[in-house]
Amino acid sequence: MSGTRPQQATLSRDTDLSKTEATRTVIENMVDGLNDHRISDIGEFFAENFRWMGNYGCGTKQNLRDFQENWQKPFQAAFRDKVCIDEARLYMGEWAAAFGRQEAVHHGEFMGIPATGKKVEIRYMDFWQVKDGKIIDNWVMVDFAYVLAQLGTDIFNGKGWEQFDNGTATPPYPSPKMKDS
Repeated sequence: MSGTRPQQATLSRDTDLSKTEATRTVIENMVDGLNDHRISDIGEFFAENFRWMGNYGCGTKQNLRDFQENWQKPFQAAFRDKVCIDEARLYMGEWAAAFGRQEAVHHGEFMGIPATGKKVEIRYMDFWQVKDGKIIDNWVMVDFAYVLAQLGTDIFNGKGWEQFDNGTATPPYPSPKMKDS
């Protein structure tokens, strides 16, 4: 890359490392609360005005009520017997991150697909910022494409890059740069 490089890690640069254990406690208790399927009292862990920023298909929630009404309730309506399993967690000051999976049974409509009764795996990554004992921001990536595939819908119509991995298609390669003349 030539020229000025973009600044990196601007949000976490000045984190207070002395807050690491307090952040760990908030996140561990919050995950237990989600596994207990709590909705109405989840504000114990989230600030009223926290932001939940999901990838396309998940939406963005601007506060606790939006999170409860537009994420938790529809999610629990679509999936029962849901268990969240963080496979790894990292803590640094007021920041935490995790990736893992939820295991659940598809028992209500999800993305237009009626209940199938199938057990599914829902992969995710979470990044949280904690201030004053509450989560104030949550960046989320949920692999809805994989969930839909488990329910029989390939949103990539066979054109996902898995075709390169399994040898059914040849990946394209970039053209060599032309020299300036």
